[in-house]
Amino acid sequence: MITEGKKLILAGDESVLMQLPEGHWIGGTIPYFISDQGGLMTRDKIHVTELPSYARQVTVRTYAPETVSAVYAGIQKNGLSIIIIPASGNAHLNFAMKAPLHKDFASGPLFGWIAGVHVDDIGKKKAKVIFGEKLKVMEDGAVAMHMVLPDGLYADLNIINIFKQGTGDVITFPEDGFNVQDAIINGKKQNFAEYVSRQKLDTKLPLVADYSGAMINVSFQGVDDAAGRVNFYAPVFKGIKYKHAAPVVNYVKEFTSSIPEAGTGEIFFSCNCILNYLYSELEGKRTGNITGPTTFGEIAYQLLNQTMAYVSIEKQA
Repeated sequence: MITEGKKLILAGDESVLMQLPEGHWIGGTIPYFISDQGGLMTRDKIHVTELPSYARQVTVRTYAPETVSAVYAGIQKNGLSIIIIPASGNAHLNFAMKAPLHKDFASGPLFGWIAGVHVDDIGKKKAKVIFGEKLKVMEDGAVAMHMVLPDGLYADLNIINIFKQGTGDVITFPEDGFNVQDAIINGKKQNFAEYVSRQKLDTKLPLVADYSGAMINVSFQGVDDAAGRVNFYAPVFKGIKYKHAAPVVNYVKEFTSSIPEAGTGEIFFSCNCILNYLYSELEGKRTGNITGPTTFGEIAYQLLNQTMAYVSIEKQA
């Protein structure tokens, strides 16, 4: 497909992506997928998404860590942009923290994902993204493919989040960040690590904020009791009201039952979160007909966690 000049979005283990020739493709490292057969970990297969033939004015740009939020300025009228960012670098941090503040934020549909590595390789290998036209490999930065859709069609971004706010305490934070020490619990300031330990919160369940009816997760990375600090996979934001998520009894059942409600037209691309894959033991389990990479973060306008996101191409009414 590459040698035929197809325009592609690729996801796979570093070992296979590095063997590919130059061409009109972008890619990111990840060995986990939701396939037709169910959850799958493979180091020798690549998930391929081909741009539809009607996509026009297709351009690819790379972004430095400090300019990654400028991706919004590249989204064209009646367009769609796909971005891939490697996990844990400055680009990841800057996008998560600063993207919602960019003057062009949400001016058009931006979809994408955070590249990662096998969980056994965390701390040993770095996630990478690749600009296929020059075989440019980046451990920190981003690559995006911008396109324009023809009149009569538009890109529709959706998320499936099975987590809902629980009935527990209201949690706010005095400042933005991926790492926190203090939190405001029901109006009272206290050390958040101590609170998590004392309440025996299940850190496999995220914090959930209600943004005008849209439930947005912030996933726990770890609790450092010695340092009195809690680390997250996405930032918390000052003043936003969070609650610990209600337990989910059966992930696959909850997820598959949510798909019809979300509406699945012509799905162009989708991704699910590695935490859902691991915590819900999705290997070998089917979650409907939606397939794609299982990632270290999902992007639907902004960074998401523990969420399944997809973009469909719809007809104008």
